[in-house]
Amino acid sequence: MGMHYLLRMFACTVAALLPFATPALADTFDFPASFRTQEIATNGTTLHVRIGGTGPAIVLIHGYGDTGDMWVPLAADLARDHTVIVPDLRGMGLSASAAESFTKKNQAEDIAGVMNVLHIERADVVGHDIGNMVAFAFAEAHQDRTTRLVMMDAPVPGIGPWDEILKNPLLWHFRFGGPDMERLVAGRERIYLDRFWNEFSAKPEHFPESSRRHYAALYAQPGRMHAGFRQFAAFDQDAIDNRASSALGRLQMPVLAIGGDHSFGSTMAFVMRFAADDVHQVVIADAGHWLMEEQPRATVAAIRAFLDADAALAQTRLTPAEVETHARIGAGAGTSGLSGIQTTVLSGDPNLPGPYAIEIHVPAHMRIAAHRHRDNRTALVVSGEWHFGYGEQANEAATRTLGPGGFYTEPAGQPHFAFTGDLPTVVYITGQGPTDTTYVVPADAPSRKQE
Repeated sequence: MGMHYLLRMFACTVAALLPFATPALADTFDFPASFRTQEIATNGTTLHVRIGGTGPAIVLIHGYGDTGDMWVPLAADLARDHTVIVPDLRGMGLSASAAESFTKKNQAEDIAGVMNVLHIERADVVGHDIGNMVAFAFAEAHQDRTTRLVMMDAPVPGIGPWDEILKNPLLWHFRFGGPDMERLVAGRERIYLDRFWNEFSAKPEHFPESSRRHYAALYAQPGRMHAGFRQFAAFDQDAIDNRASSALGRLQMPVLAIGGDHSFGSTMAFVMRFAADDVHQVVIADAGHWLMEEQPRATVAAIRAFLDADAALAQTRLTPAEVETHARIGAGAGTSGLSGIQTTVLSGDPNLPGPYAIEIHVPAHMRIAAHRHRDNRTALVVSGEWHFGYGEQANEAATRTLGPGGFYTEPAGQPHFAFTGDLPTVVYITGQGPTDTTYVVPADAPSRKQE
């Protein structure tokens, strides 16, 4: 521990784990039309809350310099299969004005109260910046109500190298205070906030002008800067609260720690490992602190992959006629990749973590050379004749002929091969993504043959 970790915190050389380099700038603050807003009385205040979607619940908690509006790209994606709950924090955004009670432990109870009103027992919780700290406090106080936790690019008071992080001059605003602070900033909110948006971005132009105008106008409303300053003033008590709660036991739910490569980077995961057992790490390329503004696509992809990794299989019932209405693509992920094969994705996405099911249509007289997949798969022959065998060389004499209803397995990493005869064949395959295909002899791979 030491300055080494502070340097890592704002390093520009941390390796990125996602392949998105070009920012897709969010220029709208409109949630999908299916969302509604509700003013929810909770824990002695009233929060402005956006609610949409159906399925398992997820709570998205914003930080300083933003409001719940920051989550539009993520909320739109998650609403496909989640009930998405997006509050404005106590005293901030469009929530009721509040003068006190800004400890993160208390604001965690604000969130618990929102969930109670909405009759939601358990939820995934995602936080950024100050929202990070509220999310952590909620997970500590309500482990039984937190299914998974996502922590995005901010330290946690009292956890890990907190005392050393406080010494970093880039974080001067953590100690900015005094009786005149609100008067000094009044009418100059945009000037004050621009400093954070600029200094904590990988490239300031990636924090859009539309976002700057939007948030500056919200923070200029009566009481909003006061609430923001009080969030920081509560850090000393937050550190005391967090140390006390973490001493009672470590977090057991899966945790995703996300950092921008020009900001907190891999230090986000380093911090969380002081308090949680199951920590997963992602560093977003070409991003500073403002992940949703600078790299929304990469950030949404990281969170979606984490949430889908152990997602429950969706309830789906399709007749053969309904399966036929699904779009067919070429030889997709998890197939041999040979020209002529068609794939129908029945559920999930074989490119992403989580369960998937595909149906492959294989032409007659096709030879599929020995190859492996990274995941365990099971398969059922739907129609035709499938000549299937195990081994590192495709030998038709070593296959077993499986007709409709024939079942077989493809153990992870074990080479296998197949042939079709005079009949085209349809095979149904399930696995746990992400899947892939690696040929025993690289020259057999279709991409090599086309070179």
